[in-house]
Amino acid sequence: MTEGLIEGPDGKLRCFWYGGHADYLAYHDEEWGRPQGDDTRLFEKVCLEGFQSGLSWLTILRKRENFRAAFAGFQIEKVARFGEADVERLLGDAGIIRHRGKIEAAINNARCAADLIDREGSLGGFLWRHEPPEVDEPFTKDDLMASSILPEAAAASKTLKKAGWRFVGPTTMTALFQAAGLVNHHLTGCAFREAVAADRAAFVRPT
Repeated sequence: MTEGLIEGPDGKLRCFWYGGHADYLAYHDEEWGRPQGDDTRLFEKVCLEGFQSGLSWLTILRKRENFRAAFAGFQIEKVARFGEADVERLLGDAGIIRHRGKIEAAINNARCAADLIDREGSLGGFLWRHEPPEVDEPFTKDDLMASSILPEAAAASKTLKKAGWRFVGPTTMTALFQAAGLVNHHLTGCAFREAVAADRAAFVRPT
């Protein structure tokens, strides 16, 4: 087996982190690394990456629909209006991660996101202005493991934290960049690397 790749049920090679989990299959193939510019979906990713801190992404992925229902579809303006009653409601919701700090951070970040959109035009525009350069070929498992913090993601993290955002450290922001397609970190030999590259090439960066 090629280093860092595993064979899926369809015989296609995929990145090692997919791990053979059925829950990860569609996420790896259709979502991870595909460029995303929509503010609502990007805000969702910021929040869920924050909730993932200290946990596995698989745990979050399995609860994602519950999170969407609990957080008004991650519509920024709606979440920004959440108050203490919403915090208590969310703390009582067994379908999500009931962590007061992370719940309050998501609400705080919605308010910060609304302010950022007023200043910058869009959350997507802000993030994509930090897009890293294309990675060299071949891109291996060792390269991916060495990319735990991207300098561009660390710079975005610093700006957001200065503006009051929470749970947006460099590691979290790097994971966001990978998931939202600001980089193509599918490994060389992964059956989906070229498709993601094509999507990125055709993607119109938000402003």
